[in-house]
Amino acid sequence: MQNAVNASSNDAPIKLSIIVPCYKVEKYLPKCLASLMGQTLDNYEVICINDGSPDHCIDILHEWQEKYPQKLVIIDKQNEGVWRGRWDGIAKARGEYIGFLDSDDYCEPDFAELLYNTAKEANADIAVCGFSRIDLQTGKALSREMCNPRSGFVIEEDPGRLVELNGAPWNKVFRASVLKNMRDLPTPPPVLDDLMFHWLAYLDMHGKVAFVPRSLVNYLVRAGSIINSVNMGQVEKTYAAFKQVKAYYTDASASKELQEALDAAAFLHLGISLNYRLASDPKCDLKAAIAKCTEFLNQNFPTWHDSPYICGSYARTRGGAFKRLLTVSRVYKLGLLPAFLHVYSFVINTFDVDIKW
Repeated sequence: MQNAVNASSNDAPIKLSIIVPCYKVEKYLPKCLASLMGQTLDNYEVICINDGSPDHCIDILHEWQEKYPQKLVIIDKQNEGVWRGRWDGIAKARGEYIGFLDSDDYCEPDFAELLYNTAKEANADIAVCGFSRIDLQTGKALSREMCNPRSGFVIEEDPGRLVELNGAPWNKVFRASVLKNMRDLPTPPPVLDDLMFHWLAYLDMHGKVAFVPRSLVNYLVRAGSIINSVNMGQVEKTYAAFKQVKAYYTDASASKELQEALDAAAFLHLGISLNYRLASDPKCDLKAAIAKCTEFLNQNFPTWHDSPYICGSYARTRGGAFKRLLTVSRVYKLGLLPAFLHVYSFVINTFDVDIKW
């Protein structure tokens, strides 16, 4: 049974709901909550989902709710995982826009205000801010991403640019009406679930994407978390979930351009990101895994190989992320991905940096 503890009523409409799934994060949760309760935006709410956490998360949440009854909403439930927890939060959210934050991260004081105002002023379906990856032990910034100024775009006019958005929801706000009506997956994937959440949302979006070129979220990288290995069982389930997303696009008669964007994203995240994780497993036959991935892409996301969004002309006009994507696609097609991933892993581990493609 799900037990929701609501914040006190407020006559003013809620501008933004921020959803925070909580599980085994008692060490980090107070800092996260402190950053959220100190936001400069007025009329926002924070919805924390205690996902059956066996530690003291629920006690910490109740302590903070006593201090901030107008802001903090608690959903206390049995453990079902972050995917189901987010859906519970979305159903409860009262805001015009919905944002997210992981409970072991923290945000800047103007995180909510800048994202909400940017989305509102542009009448955007999504607003995206920059973020920093911070090493938990040293405090060193491993990378700052999505911080370069970039123009907003209309999804219907240039859906390929969706591929440049990072796959995490915690540096974005989404129009609430889109999330409340988006399709669900019957079996959430064990890997790349955040990415698929985005592409489920994109299917029902036709408006603008706006940007805040500032780092407003601090994503804490714990020791050993830069490389998260996966096994082939998880890969199979992830393939199945991605195939279901594709089926939704087909059933909804999504535009040719939007489906081509999905195919490009499938190549980037299945062909590159997922194989990168497999590469960290010494027992994995990486060449065989890449061959299987290529077969899966060819059958289910066929435009990836000659994508209009992974080509020289698109990369020249759209810049950075697409130039990197074009480079790594050429490496993949030449059969050089195993060697590339070996060098890539050596660089990020030797020089303590986190390079994202």
